[in-house]
Amino acid sequence: MKKIILTGGGTAGHVTPNLALIPALKKRDYEIRYIGSYQGIEKRLAENAGIPYDGISSGKLRRYFDLKNFSDPFRVLKGYGEACRLLKKYQPDVIFSKGGFVSVPVVLAAKRYRIPTILHESDMTPGLANRLCIPSAAKICCNFPETLQHLPEDKAVLTGSPIREELLQGDRLAGLQYTHLSAAKPILLVIGGSLGAVAVNQMIRSLLPRLLPSFQIIHICGKGHLDESLIGRPGYVQYEYVDAPLKHLFAAADLAVSRAGANSICELLALRKPNVLIPLSAAASRGDQLLNAASFEKQGFSTVLKEEDMNQDTLFDAIQDTYEHRADFISRMKQSSLGNAVETIADLIDQYASQ
Repeated sequence: MKKIILTGGGTAGHVTPNLALIPALKKRDYEIRYIGSYQGIEKRLAENAGIPYDGISSGKLRRYFDLKNFSDPFRVLKGYGEACRLLKKYQPDVIFSKGGFVSVPVVLAAKRYRIPTILHESDMTPGLANRLCIPSAAKICCNFPETLQHLPEDKAVLTGSPIREELLQGDRLAGLQYTHLSAAKPILLVIGGSLGAVAVNQMIRSLLPRLLPSFQIIHICGKGHLDESLIGRPGYVQYEYVDAPLKHLFAAADLAVSRAGANSICELLALRKPNVLIPLSAAASRGDQLLNAASFEKQGFSTVLKEEDMNQDTLFDAIQDTYEHRADFISRMKQSSLGNAVETIADLIDQYASQ
């Protein structure tokens, strides 16, 4: 039986692509373990998936002054020692890293023991943790054609992002039953879900009088962001968070409005959902969502509306225009080679696990 260790953490975006690989790896008879931080989100997600988990010390490399900058290098060194002991104990054939600072000690330890490591970079340009790991990696998978120019030519592989298998198994009727909406009118799925989507939440709600004559709306607005005054409004349903039924809501939706996080937009691509992307501004992020959205717009997968250009008229027009041309968007998404990332990456893992 081949052995693989998955690593990555800090945010769900550094974990869910790892979890998406698990069914394919199990089918290929891998023994799977996960290394992450002691209390990060990756611990809960990996354990919920039934994957044996080990925690290590983890620090963060900051570009700004913080007192933790003086103590975190020692945490990284401690994490490196812990990772070395775990790799010596488990003797994996290959490492797959999704990034985040907890992955750095694991990748460096793998280099010490000459264990091949495959990285995955979701965003247009590599984050700091992955940049530190690139010299130690055998291959670096990425989501966007434009990312290839930022990676070593002999290591870069355009794969797309692994998508959870269950998301592809949604049932439209189940989604309609869950939301109590009708099959007689198109459904717009609005994916908020974080503090960064407050502006989108507010704009969608202000547009309800104009949208509801043409669309029904499923609004995933994020924890603490329900609008109680709108509960029970015909054609509009809102949820703070949706877990298992999300696949059915995707199946029921005819188009989506979303931020432009890499994993989210790759899910929309895999599901062939026409979409309007409203990326976080450069002032609110390192600008990666702007680049992600621009790539999807260039490839013909998305309509992009910058937040600073968003008002009732521009958002309404973007939604209407995307719906009217939905067949064109779906056709271009079907032609993309990036919709089968799980098998592409699993093949790459097999290649290096067998060396």
